Amino acid sequence: MASFMMGVDIGTTSTKAVLFNKEGAAISRFGVEYPLHTPTPVTAEQDPEEIFQAVLTSMKNCLEKAKVSGQEIRFVSFSSAMHSLIVVDGEGKPITPSITWADNRSAKYADIVKEIHSGHEIYLRTGTPIHPMSPLVKLVWLNKEHHELFQPENKFISIKEYVFFRLFGRYVIDYSIASATGLFNLENLNWDAEALQVAGVTKEQLSQPVSTTESIKGLAPEYSKLLGLSSDTPFVVGASDGVLSNLGVNAIEPGVVAVTIGTSGAIRAVTDKPVTDPKGRIFCYALTDKLWVIGGPVNNGGMIFRWVRDELASAEVETAKRLGKDAYEILTEIASTVPPGSNGLLFHPYMAGERAPLWNANARGSFFGLGMHHKKEHMIRAVLEGIMMNLYSVLLALEELIGTPTSVQATGGFARSVFWRQMLADVFDQEVTIPESFESSCLGAIVLGMYGFGEIESLNEVNKMVGSIHSHQPNKEATAAYRELMPIFIRVPRLLEKEYEAISQFQKNM
Repeated sequence: MASFMMGVDIGTTSTKAVLFNKEGAAISRFGVEYPLHTPTPVTAEQDPEEIFQAVLTSMKNCLEKAKVSGQEIRFVSFSSAMHSLIVVDGEGKPITPSITWADNRSAKYADIVKEIHSGHEIYLRTGTPIHPMSPLVKLVWLNKEHHELFQPENKFISIKEYVFFRLFGRYVIDYSIASATGLFNLENLNWDAEALQVAGVTKEQLSQPVSTTESIKGLAPEYSKLLGLSSDTPFVVGASDGVLSNLGVNAIEPGVVAVTIGTSGAIRAVTDKPVTDPKGRIFCYALTDKLWVIGGPVNNGGMIFRWVRDELASAEVETAKRLGKDAYEILTEIASTVPPGSNGLLFHPYMAGERAPLWNANARGSFFGLGMHHKKEHMIRAVLEGIMMNLYSVLLALEELIGTPTSVQATGGFARSVFWRQMLADVFDQEVTIPESFESSCLGAIVLGMYGFGEIESLNEVNKMVGSIHSHQPNKEATAAYRELMPIFIRVPRLLEKEYEAISQFQKNM
């Protein structure tokens, strides 16, 4: 009897395939990285075919690594990054690259949608903030500047839809990815007529919305042979990486919040109905047709720490090489010599614009409060604190809608650092727990599949599959310092809104 399940996560920088046994333990992993093409400061594209080949390679090698045959696979379930947009012709061939969430070429059209096209009302119905990351805004931009792409036979799809079309010859989009397009009505679980009109597309040019537990059979013969899978192996359409990460870390009960910091970051909680924010600060995306994930993504996570390493810490990098240590470990050791609050130095980490809580593509990074008493170690710590304080400001918006969280589950590359984990507990003034599995989106995908096939009665069964390896209690003295600084941290970007626009325009003209 087939006793293994595979979760596949199509991410922004890599695709991972993870093989799980029936208890939910990961027994094999394989990933393939691919580039993000950024020829200009506002462009962020990828090659759809390169990503499709990464999916095939990851799945094939994951099976071979585990020495498991295709006949032993019960199902394959998918996770995917959100907000990508690809234009394909009548035969399904891409005529544009995959335009990712990080692409900002549509920035000026976000303002147009907000001001002219009832953008806030569309957000309240669709749950996707009006921002350049949104496929709705990307479509408005393409329609105005590349109208030749809008031929009746062309379709507008995401990277996961492209993968499923290649595998099965069908255009389907799960409720979760659809709910991240800005085109999908959360109440009736179908395309929103006004949003389609604003975008300039018809529902025939989009994929068929299906439940996140929907499964498809009939794998194309060439891929069945390549992967060693039966053509009858069910492929679960699955959901987006963000909502599945919540499921995969067991953050689906009321009051439990998931915080993820990788290259970027996010904070999310689960509700039993769609919830949007009158102030437009958060997203609302589907997990199933009965569970919804609300929260906010931030552009600026671990990539800001990488910038510090690459641009400000050449001496520390050399020291790390001599000692055989990781450069990030050296940098956090240096930061730990500075008291919480960095002696009054704040860093706003908006170096790639910002999504939540500002939703401002023009925002820029800055140090505030810099004095002669500050040294490099203060700047390093302030950068790390700025990333955490920015995430906390997103949590404050969530608290207005769902109340104070009872616990925080934290994942992502930062969770490997004791220093960062403790800082998160201190800034949030919450106990922080680190789940045992770092493959949360892939685990969430297979749990969703098990639920869809009736193999488990509730998604809460994930509780039996997720252990914890670390727990941190807030340090009250550190928390007191952050509470004193947070109001200043929040006020500064509001005061600089016009200046962000001005400096952004200057940079574009360089």
